[in-house]
Amino acid sequence: MDFFSSIFLTLKLTGALHMTPINVLILGASYGSLLATKVVMAGHHATMVCLPAEAELFNTEGAIIRTPVKGRDGLVEIRSRDLAGKLAACAPGDADPAAFDLVVLAMQEPQYSAPEIGVLLQKIARSGVPTMSIMNMPPLAFLRRLSGLDIEALRECYADSTVWDAFNPDKFTLCSPDPQAFRPPEENLNVLQVRLPTNFKAARLKGDEDTAILHRLQADIESARFTDDDGNAIEIPVKLKVHDSVFVPMAKWAMLIAGNYRCIGKDEMRPIQQAVHSDIAASEAIYNWVVDLCISLGSDPADLVPFEKYANAALSLGSPSSAARALAGGAKNIERVDKLVQSIAAQKGQSLNHLDEIVGLVDHWLTKNRG
Repeated sequence: MDFFSSIFLTLKLTGALHMTPINVLILGASYGSLLATKVVMAGHHATMVCLPAEAELFNTEGAIIRTPVKGRDGLVEIRSRDLAGKLAACAPGDADPAAFDLVVLAMQEPQYSAPEIGVLLQKIARSGVPTMSIMNMPPLAFLRRLSGLDIEALRECYADSTVWDAFNPDKFTLCSPDPQAFRPPEENLNVLQVRLPTNFKAARLKGDEDTAILHRLQADIESARFTDDDGNAIEIPVKLKVHDSVFVPMAKWAMLIAGNYRCIGKDEMRPIQQAVHSDIAASEAIYNWVVDLCISLGSDPADLVPFEKYANAALSLGSPSSAARALAGGAKNIERVDKLVQSIAAQKGQSLNHLDEIVGLVDHWLTKNRG
C-alpha cells in the first residue's frame, strides 16, 4: 500500500471520510428489514430486494420494527420513515449491485436457487462489491476462507451450490443472525417484531478497506439513538459487532443443533425452550460437541458462546424455530445446517448419534412434504 492509499484508509477508519452515507443492498425484506432499519437509523441508506407486493408496501409505508428495550415496558415501535437515512425496496430485476457499497444476503439459503435471484447473485459476484451473508447456512464462498475443508463434498447440503461459485471469497463474509424476530401473522408484511434483541456478529472481510465499511456501520449503529414520543433519546438494542476471527459467526452452529433443529419431532414440533430444557444434560452435550468441532476447524474457544449463556437465552424462546415451522407448513426445502455440520464432522472423522437423528428427521419431513 502506497503512502496516499495508507492516508486514505486511515481517514476512512477514523471517521474523517464519513460525510457520505453508505448505500447497502439487502436481499430479503423479512429478517433483512431489521438490519435495514438499523442502517437507516444510523443515517445510511438501505434498499431491500423483495417481492413486488412487499416492495410497494415498503416504499409506501416504510418498515415498522417493534422491539423490547431494557428498562421499558412493552415494545418500542420504530418507523423507518421517521429516521435519518432512507429506506427503499425493489424487485430483483431492478437492483444494480454496482451502485452500492455493501451487499447483505438476508434470505434463507434455498431461496437463492430461484432463477431471478440467481441472476442477481451473479451480478453481485461480478460487481466485486463486498458481500455479507446473515444466513444461518454459510455460503460456500465463505467456507472457502476456512482451511482444510473439502468444499466439493459439501455441495449436497445446498439447494443449489453453484450459485456461490462466482464469488471471490476475499470479498465475502458471514454474519451470525443471532437476533430472533418474526412477522406477526395478523400484521402487514412491513411489520417485524423482535423476540430476542441480541447482536449481529460479523467476521471481517479480507481487505482493510472493505472491512472499514463494516466498522463504520458498527460505530454509527452504536451511536444512533431513537427519539420516542416524549422526546427521550433511547438506545435501541441489536447492534452490529465486527470481529477479526472468521469463526465468530459459527458460534450459531451449536445453538442451531442443540436447539433449533431439535424442535423437529417425527410427528409434531416443539418450542426451542422445550427442546433445550426438557433434557438439559443432552442439550449441553450436543452443544459442546459442536463447539469442539468448531475448535477443531481452527476456532478459539473465546470466539464461541458458553452453553450456560445460550441456555438462559433459550428460556425466552417459547415457539418452534423457523426451520420447524417451515417443515410443519409443508416446505419442500429448508436450510440444512444440520446436514452441513454432519458433513464437516465426517471430514474430521467425527459423528454424533443425536445429530444423525436430527438429519434423519429433517429428511423424513422433506420427503413427506415433497411427496
